[in-house]
Amino acid sequence: MTARHRAQAFCTRFGLATPILMAPMAGACPPALAAAVANAGGMGAMGALTSDPAAIAAWAATFRAHSNGAFQINLWIPDAPTTRDPAAEARVRALLSRFGPEPPPEAGDTPLQDFQAQLAALLAARPQAVSSIMGLYPPEAVAEMKRRGIAWFACATTLAEARAAEAAGADAIVAQGVEAGGHRGSFTPEAADTQLVGLMALLPRLADHLSVPIIATGGIADARTIAAALTLGASAVQIGTALLRTPEAATHPAWTAALENLEPEATMPTRWFSGRLGRAVATTYVRATSGHPAAPYPVQRGLTTPMRDAAAKANNAQAMQLWAGQSAALARPAPAADLIRGWWAEAQTLLP
Repeated sequence: MTARHRAQAFCTRFGLATPILMAPMAGACPPALAAAVANAGGMGAMGALTSDPAAIAAWAATFRAHSNGAFQINLWIPDAPTTRDPAAEARVRALLSRFGPEPPPEAGDTPLQDFQAQLAALLAARPQAVSSIMGLYPPEAVAEMKRRGIAWFACATTLAEARAAEAAGADAIVAQGVEAGGHRGSFTPEAADTQLVGLMALLPRLADHLSVPIIATGGIADARTIAAALTLGASAVQIGTALLRTPEAATHPAWTAALENLEPEATMPTRWFSGRLGRAVATTYVRATSGHPAAPYPVQRGLTTPMRDAAAKANNAQAMQLWAGQSAALARPAPAADLIRGWWAEAQTLLP
Protein backbone atom coordinates (compact mmCIF):
# COMPACT_ATOMS: atom_id res chain seq x y z
CA MET A 1 0.00 0.00 0.00
CA THR A 2 1.37 3.43 -0.90
CA ALA A 3 1.76 6.29 1.57
CA ARG A 4 -1.21 8.06 0.01
CA HIS A 5 -3.40 4.99 0.32
CA ARG A 6 -2.39 4.42 3.94
CA ALA A 7 -3.20 8.00 4.84
CA GLN A 8 -6.53 7.90 3.03
CA ALA A 9 -7.50 4.63 4.70
CA PHE A 10 -6.70 6.10 8.11
CA CYS A 11 -8.71 9.24 7.40
CA THR A 12 -11.67 7.22 6.19
CA ARG A 13 -11.62 4.97 9.23
CA PHE A 14 -11.49 7.81 11.76
CA GLY A 15 -13.55 10.44 9.94
CA LEU A 16 -10.75 12.86 9.12
CA ALA A 17 -9.94 15.02 6.14
CA THR A 18 -6.22 15.08 6.88
CA PRO A 19 -4.01 12.51 8.66
CA ILE A 20 -2.71 15.03 11.20
CA LEU A 21 -3.40 14.57 14.91
CA MET A 22 -2.79 17.06 17.67
CA ALA A 23 -0.60 15.62 20.41
CA PRO A 24 -2.42 15.24 23.75
CA MET A 25 -0.23 17.59 25.80
CA ALA A 26 -1.39 17.69 29.43
CA GLY A 27 -1.59 21.32 30.52
CA ALA A 28 -1.15 22.62 26.97
CA CYS A 29 -4.21 21.41 25.11
CA PRO A 30 -7.01 23.96 25.49
CA PRO A 31 -10.29 23.08 23.74
CA ALA A 32 -9.83 26.03 21.39
CA LEU A 33 -6.64 24.52 19.95
CA ALA A 34 -8.15 21.04 19.66
CA ALA A 35 -11.25 22.46 17.95
CA ALA A 36 -9.14 24.44 15.48
CA VAL A 37 -7.21 21.30 14.52
CA ALA A 38 -10.41 19.27 14.18
CA ASN A 39 -12.17 21.96 12.16
CA ALA A 40 -9.25 21.89 9.74
CA GLY A 41 -9.86 18.19 9.19
CA GLY A 42 -7.43 16.73 11.71
CA MET A 43 -7.98 15.23 15.18
CA GLY A 44 -7.92 17.34 18.33
CA ALA A 45 -6.66 16.06 21.66
CA MET A 46 -6.78 16.37 25.42
CA GLY A 47 -4.01 15.21 27.73
CA ALA A 48 -6.02 14.31 30.83
CA LEU A 49 -3.23 13.26 33.20
CA THR A 50 -3.93 15.97 35.80
CA SER A 51 -7.68 16.38 35.12
CA ASP A 52 -10.43 15.04 37.34
CA PRO A 53 -13.62 13.54 35.84
CA ALA A 54 -15.50 16.85 35.96
CA ALA A 55 -12.70 18.63 34.10
CA ILE A 56 -12.63 15.90 31.45
CA ALA A 57 -16.37 16.24 30.91
CA ALA A 58 -16.13 20.04 30.77
CA TRP A 59 -13.28 19.92 28.25
CA ALA A 60 -15.24 17.60 25.96
CA ALA A 61 -18.36 19.76 26.22
CA THR A 62 -16.40 22.91 25.36
CA PHE A 63 -14.75 21.18 22.43
CA ARG A 64 -18.11 20.03 21.05
CA ALA A 65 -19.50 23.54 21.41
CA HIS A 66 -16.89 24.68 18.89
CA SER A 67 -16.39 21.63 16.67
CA ASN A 68 -18.15 18.58 15.28
CA GLY A 69 -14.79 17.04 14.51
CA ALA A 70 -12.78 14.20 15.99
CA PHE A 71 -10.73 14.19 19.17
CA GLN A 72 -8.76 11.83 21.39
CA ILE A 73 -8.27 11.86 25.15
CA ASN A 74 -5.05 10.54 26.65
CA LEU A 75 -4.16 9.03 30.03
CA TRP A 76 -0.93 7.81 31.58
CA ILE A 77 -0.97 4.20 32.68
CA PRO A 78 -0.20 4.32 36.43
CA ASP A 79 3.26 3.38 37.68
CA ALA A 80 3.86 0.96 40.50
CA PRO A 81 3.69 2.58 43.98
CA THR A 82 6.60 4.90 44.68
CA THR A 83 9.24 4.14 47.30
CA ARG A 84 10.02 7.32 49.20
CA ASP A 85 13.54 8.30 50.31
CA PRO A 86 13.46 11.31 52.66
CA ALA A 87 17.23 11.87 52.51
CA ALA A 88 17.26 11.87 48.71
CA GLU A 89 14.25 14.18 48.62
CA ALA A 90 16.04 16.59 50.96
CA ARG A 91 18.93 16.79 48.49
CA VAL A 92 16.47 17.47 45.66
CA ARG A 93 14.78 20.21 47.69
CA ALA A 94 18.12 21.84 48.45
CA LEU A 95 19.04 21.94 44.77
CA LEU A 96 15.61 23.31 43.85
CA SER A 97 16.11 26.17 46.31
CA ARG A 98 18.78 27.56 43.95
CA PHE A 99 16.09 28.22 41.33
CA GLY A 100 13.03 29.14 43.39
CA PRO A 101 11.45 28.78 46.80
CA GLU A 102 12.64 25.70 48.64
CA PRO A 103 9.71 23.28 48.68
CA PRO A 104 8.57 21.93 52.03
CA PRO A 105 8.95 18.18 52.60
CA GLU A 106 5.20 17.64 52.18
CA ALA A 107 5.34 19.05 48.64
CA GLY A 108 6.38 15.58 47.52
CA ASP A 109 3.10 14.12 48.77
CA THR A 110 1.52 14.75 45.39
CA PRO A 111 -1.84 13.00 45.09
CA LEU A 112 -2.65 11.44 41.74
CA GLN A 113 -6.04 11.49 40.09
CA ASP A 114 -8.18 8.38 40.47
CA PHE A 115 -7.26 6.45 37.32
CA GLN A 116 -10.45 4.38 37.24
CA ALA A 117 -12.61 7.47 37.68
CA GLN A 118 -10.68 9.25 34.92
CA LEU A 119 -11.08 6.25 32.64
CA ALA A 120 -14.82 6.19 33.25
CA ALA A 121 -14.98 9.90 32.39
CA LEU A 122 -13.03 9.29 29.17
CA LEU A 123 -15.46 6.63 28.06
CA ALA A 124 -18.44 8.80 28.98
CA ALA A 125 -17.02 11.65 26.89
CA ARG A 126 -17.21 9.41 23.80
CA PRO A 127 -14.09 10.57 21.93
CA GLN A 128 -13.18 8.96 18.63
CA ALA A 129 -10.10 7.56 20.35
CA VAL A 130 -8.68 7.00 23.80
CA SER A 131 -4.89 7.01 23.83
CA SER A 132 -2.36 5.70 26.31
CA ILE A 133 1.22 6.43 27.26
CA MET A 134 3.60 4.68 29.68
CA GLY A 135 1.97 1.27 29.25
CA LEU A 136 -1.21 -0.60 28.34
CA TYR A 137 -4.81 -0.30 29.43
CA PRO A 138 -6.14 -3.30 31.37
CA PRO A 139 -8.10 -5.87 29.32
CA GLU A 140 -11.45 -4.91 30.82
CA ALA A 141 -10.93 -1.28 29.81
CA VAL A 142 -9.99 -2.27 26.26
CA ALA A 143 -13.07 -4.47 26.02
CA GLU A 144 -15.28 -1.58 27.13
CA MET A 145 -13.69 0.76 24.56
CA LYS A 146 -14.41 -1.73 21.81
CA ARG A 147 -17.97 -2.24 23.05
CA ARG A 148 -18.53 1.51 22.76
CA GLY A 149 -16.82 1.81 19.38
CA ILE A 150 -13.94 3.91 20.74
CA ALA A 151 -10.51 3.30 19.21
CA TRP A 152 -7.39 2.81 21.29
CA PHE A 153 -4.17 4.56 20.20
CA ALA A 154 -1.22 3.16 22.19
CA CYS A 155 2.06 5.08 22.42
CA ALA A 156 5.18 2.91 22.01
CA THR A 157 8.88 3.71 21.86
CA THR A 158 10.19 0.30 20.75
CA LEU A 159 9.04 -2.62 18.62
CA ALA A 160 8.61 -4.78 21.73
CA GLU A 161 6.26 -2.21 23.26
CA ALA A 162 4.36 -1.84 19.99
CA ARG A 163 3.93 -5.59 19.64
CA ALA A 164 2.63 -5.82 23.19
CA ALA A 165 0.12 -3.05 22.49
CA GLU A 166 -1.05 -4.66 19.26
CA ALA A 167 -1.51 -7.99 21.03
CA ALA A 168 -3.51 -6.23 23.75
CA GLY A 169 -5.96 -4.86 21.19
CA ALA A 170 -4.63 -1.43 20.21
CA ASP A 171 -6.24 -0.08 17.03
CA ALA A 172 -3.18 2.01 16.16
CA ILE A 173 0.34 2.51 17.49
CA VAL A 174 1.69 5.98 18.18
CA ALA A 175 5.39 5.56 17.37
CA GLN A 176 7.21 8.09 19.54
CA GLY A 177 10.69 9.01 18.38
CA VAL A 178 13.28 10.40 20.75
CA GLU A 179 12.91 13.78 19.01
CA ALA A 180 9.51 14.31 20.65
CA GLY A 181 9.00 17.05 23.21
CA GLY A 182 7.48 16.29 26.58
CA HIS A 183 7.44 12.97 28.34
CA ARG A 184 9.01 9.82 26.95
CA GLY A 185 6.41 7.04 26.69
CA SER A 186 8.53 4.06 27.72
CA PHE A 187 6.52 1.36 29.45
CA THR A 188 9.25 0.93 32.07
CA PRO A 189 10.38 4.21 33.69
CA GLU A 190 13.96 3.03 34.19
CA ALA A 191 14.30 2.03 30.52
CA ALA A 192 13.52 5.46 29.12
CA ASP A 193 17.15 6.60 29.23
CA THR A 194 18.40 3.61 27.26
CA GLN A 195 15.58 3.22 24.73
CA LEU A 196 16.32 6.46 22.88
CA VAL A 197 15.33 5.49 19.34
CA GLY A 198 14.91 8.17 16.66
CA LEU A 199 11.75 8.22 14.58
CA MET A 200 13.58 7.57 11.32
CA ALA A 201 14.84 4.25 12.71
CA LEU A 202 11.69 3.36 14.66
CA LEU A 203 9.11 3.80 11.90
CA PRO A 204 10.42 1.29 9.34
CA ARG A 205 11.04 -1.23 12.10
CA LEU A 206 7.44 -1.01 13.27
CA ALA A 207 6.04 -0.89 9.74
CA ASP A 208 7.77 -4.17 8.91
CA HIS A 209 6.24 -6.00 11.86
CA LEU A 210 2.82 -4.53 12.71
CA SER A 211 -0.55 -5.01 11.07
CA VAL A 212 -2.29 -2.00 12.68
CA PRO A 213 -1.82 1.62 11.49
CA ILE A 214 1.13 3.61 12.81
CA ILE A 215 0.87 7.24 13.91
CA ALA A 216 4.30 8.90 13.82
CA THR A 217 5.27 11.48 16.43
CA GLY A 218 8.51 13.21 17.32
CA GLY A 219 10.25 15.88 15.24
CA ILE A 220 7.30 16.35 12.88
CA ALA A 221 6.63 20.03 12.34
CA ASP A 222 6.12 20.79 8.64
CA ALA A 223 5.12 19.28 5.30
CA ARG A 224 8.55 17.73 4.71
CA THR A 225 8.54 15.81 7.97
CA ILE A 226 4.93 14.73 7.45
CA ALA A 227 5.73 13.35 4.00
CA ALA A 228 8.85 11.63 5.32
CA ALA A 229 6.92 9.90 8.10
CA LEU A 230 4.22 8.69 5.73
CA THR A 231 6.83 7.45 3.26
CA LEU A 232 8.53 5.46 6.03
CA GLY A 233 5.35 3.58 6.86
CA ALA A 234 3.13 5.79 8.99
CA SER A 235 -0.57 6.19 8.22
CA ALA A 236 -0.83 9.49 10.10
CA VAL A 237 1.26 11.90 12.16
CA GLN A 238 0.86 13.49 15.57
CA ILE A 239 2.18 17.00 16.20
CA GLY A 240 2.72 18.83 19.48
CA THR A 241 5.53 21.38 19.71
CA ALA A 242 4.81 22.88 16.29
CA LEU A 243 1.34 23.92 17.53
CA LEU A 244 2.49 25.64 20.71
CA ARG A 245 3.06 29.02 19.04
CA THR A 246 -0.44 29.17 17.57
CA PRO A 247 -2.79 31.77 19.09
CA GLU A 248 -5.28 29.06 20.04
CA ALA A 249 -2.69 27.33 22.22
CA ALA A 250 -2.48 30.35 24.56
CA THR A 251 1.00 29.20 25.56
CA HIS A 252 2.87 31.23 28.18
CA PRO A 253 4.78 34.03 26.37
CA ALA A 254 8.10 32.94 27.87
CA TRP A 255 7.54 29.44 26.51
CA THR A 256 6.69 30.58 22.99
CA ALA A 257 9.67 32.94 22.98
CA ALA A 258 11.96 30.07 23.97
CA LEU A 259 10.77 28.00 21.01
CA GLU A 260 11.61 30.61 18.38
CA ASN A 261 14.65 29.50 16.35
CA LEU A 262 15.46 26.90 19.02
CA GLU A 263 18.24 24.64 17.82
CA PRO A 264 17.69 20.86 18.10
CA GLU A 265 20.69 20.56 20.40
CA ALA A 266 19.20 23.25 22.66
CA THR A 267 16.73 20.65 23.95
CA MET A 268 17.61 17.75 26.20
CA PRO A 269 15.99 14.93 28.16
CA THR A 270 15.47 15.56 31.87
CA ARG A 271 13.76 13.93 34.83
CA TRP A 272 13.92 17.08 36.91
CA PHE A 273 10.39 18.34 36.31
CA SER A 274 8.28 15.28 37.01
CA GLY A 275 10.56 12.33 37.78
CA ARG A 276 9.74 10.82 34.38
CA LEU A 277 12.08 11.43 31.45
CA GLY A 278 10.95 14.22 29.11
CA ARG A 279 12.50 16.47 26.47
CA ALA A 280 12.61 20.17 27.36
CA VAL A 281 14.39 23.38 26.45
CA ALA A 282 17.91 23.16 27.87
CA THR A 283 17.47 26.01 30.34
CA THR A 284 19.86 26.93 33.11
CA TYR A 285 17.85 24.71 35.48
CA VAL A 286 17.78 21.71 33.14
CA ARG A 287 21.52 21.90 32.51
CA ALA A 288 22.40 22.44 36.17
CA THR A 289 20.42 19.42 37.32
CA SER A 290 21.70 17.10 34.61
CA GLY A 291 23.53 14.19 36.19
CA HIS A 292 21.87 14.62 39.58
CA PRO A 293 19.35 11.94 40.61
CA ALA A 294 15.77 13.22 40.69
CA ALA A 295 13.00 11.90 42.92
CA PRO A 296 10.63 9.40 41.29
CA TYR A 297 7.34 10.37 39.68
CA PRO A 298 5.11 11.87 41.02
CA VAL A 299 7.21 12.99 43.99
CA GLN A 300 9.49 15.10 41.80
CA ARG A 301 6.48 16.75 40.16
CA GLY A 302 5.23 17.82 43.56
CA LEU A 303 8.62 19.04 44.72
CA THR A 304 9.08 21.23 41.63
CA THR A 305 5.62 22.78 41.76
CA PRO A 306 6.62 25.82 43.87
CA MET A 307 9.56 26.57 41.58
CA ARG A 308 7.54 26.13 38.39
CA ASP A 309 4.69 28.29 39.65
CA ALA A 310 7.00 31.08 40.82
CA ALA A 311 8.98 31.02 37.57
CA ALA A 312 5.83 31.27 35.46
CA LYS A 313 4.57 34.25 37.46
CA ALA A 314 7.94 35.98 37.14
CA ASN A 315 8.35 35.15 33.41
CA ASN A 316 11.56 33.40 34.37
CA ALA A 317 12.04 30.98 31.49
CA GLN A 318 15.23 29.57 32.99
CA ALA A 319 13.26 27.81 35.75
CA MET A 320 10.03 27.11 33.88
CA GLN A 321 8.87 23.75 32.56
CA LEU A 322 9.36 24.32 28.84
CA TRP A 323 8.72 21.07 26.98
CA ALA A 324 10.03 21.17 23.42
CA GLY A 325 10.77 18.73 20.62
CA GLN A 326 13.89 18.87 18.49
CA SER A 327 12.03 20.51 15.58
CA ALA A 328 10.82 23.46 17.69
CA ALA A 329 12.45 25.97 15.34
CA LEU A 330 9.88 25.02 12.70
CA ALA A 331 6.97 26.16 14.90
CA ARG A 332 5.18 29.21 13.50
CA PRO A 333 2.93 31.81 15.19
CA ALA A 334 0.04 31.19 12.79
CA PRO A 335 -3.55 30.01 13.29
CA ALA A 336 -3.68 26.27 13.85
CA ALA A 337 -6.20 25.63 11.07
CA ASP A 338 -3.98 27.42 8.56
CA LEU A 339 -1.02 25.32 9.60
CA ILE A 340 -2.91 22.02 9.38
CA ARG A 341 -4.36 22.75 5.95
CA GLY A 342 -1.10 24.16 4.62
CA TRP A 343 1.02 21.28 5.90
CA TRP A 344 -1.21 18.66 4.34
CA ALA A 345 -1.59 20.47 1.01
CA GLU A 346 2.19 20.75 0.67
CA ALA A 347 2.89 17.26 2.00
CA GLN A 348 0.73 15.76 -0.74
CA THR A 349 2.92 17.40 -3.38
CA LEU A 350 5.97 15.70 -1.82
CA LEU A 351 4.54 12.17 -1.70
CA PRO A 352 5.39 9.87 -4.60
